[in-house]
Amino acid sequence: MSNNYFIIPIFVPHLGCPHDCVFCNQKRITGLSTDVNSDDVHRIIEEHMATFPSGDKHVEVAFYGGSFTGIDKKVQIELLSVPLKYKNKKMIHGIRLSTRPDYIDRDVLDLLKEYKVDTIELGVQSLVDDVLNKSGRGHNSQDVYRAVQLIKNYEFNLGLQMMIGLIGDSREKSIYTAKEFVKINPYCVRIYPTLVIKDTYLEKLYREQHYKPLSLDQAVDMTTDLLMLFEYNNIHVIRVGLQPTDNITLGRDVIDGPFHPSFRQLVESNIYRIILDDLLINCEEGLLRGNIMKIESNNHNISNIAGQSSYNKKYFIQKYGFKDIKIYERNIPLEDIIINIGNFYYRMNRKKAIEKYLKSKSII
Repeated sequence: MSNNYFIIPIFVPHLGCPHDCVFCNQKRITGLSTDVNSDDVHRIIEEHMATFPSGDKHVEVAFYGGSFTGIDKKVQIELLSVPLKYKNKKMIHGIRLSTRPDYIDRDVLDLLKEYKVDTIELGVQSLVDDVLNKSGRGHNSQDVYRAVQLIKNYEFNLGLQMMIGLIGDSREKSIYTAKEFVKINPYCVRIYPTLVIKDTYLEKLYREQHYKPLSLDQAVDMTTDLLMLFEYNNIHVIRVGLQPTDNITLGRDVIDGPFHPSFRQLVESNIYRIILDDLLINCEEGLLRGNIMKIESNNHNISNIAGQSSYNKKYFIQKYGFKDIKIYERNIPLEDIIINIGNFYYRMNRKKAIEKYLKSKSII
């Protein structure tokens, strides 16, 4: 995403949603407990715009938190009328919102078209009915496919959100959901590991030892497969992991689960560890032990190749006996990595390496 792309988030916690999914307490997740009105929306937009740099930029207003299209129609109009004025004046360029699949119909979409909404994100979570049922979602997979088709017919940008580690979920079920997302071909995707949040039914199940969340390593490994699958199919994943706030952190409102403030970096680094490991494991030991491995990469990827706290560098030094690993910036395409070890030279293409991995795991 470009550095001159800005999102103005407006949280509408639990507005319009009568369902209490086992994992959900939106007031905890957003850090808000009061409803919003048009004055709040105007104030939030003005406060954010005052911090943006001058010059060309793309600004989008995003309604997060509740099931927006389940709100009373008059309230929807009140909230949407504010960003519409900014959009008509070309002060913002996009409006997005999130909602549930069972709160989409033609009347809803007609209204959103009238107020120039661009992107609708559906909180799908899973496309396995057993997982949806155990999560208390109140809808099934067919509701998702119906909503998706309607949204596409109306030519909105479609976003899909999925969760891993729900009750009854598994790696295979999450991969199935991701593959179904690929068939749908959304504009964007979000991936969230399930966390045990205070004051949810999931907390009760957790304390009664009826639910065990994924470990951080399990969540990273599972999300690695999903992120690679989406990347291979050219689907943009705009968020991986819940955004940390003052309350959304272990020891506050997160009771347990695979929370990490830099969860996506852990996943991205794991991808590089896997694809580099696959290359090195087939090399002669004499080429590796005692030598220096030099890696050249686009600057954007350097920290992910090294790993958080240089985890990947330490991993490869310990496993293969390198004297050192040095990573250099080079003006090459984002998807390329150049590896030099003594006289050994290899230019790796990330997408081809991902394809090889996915085939080896029978994911594609």
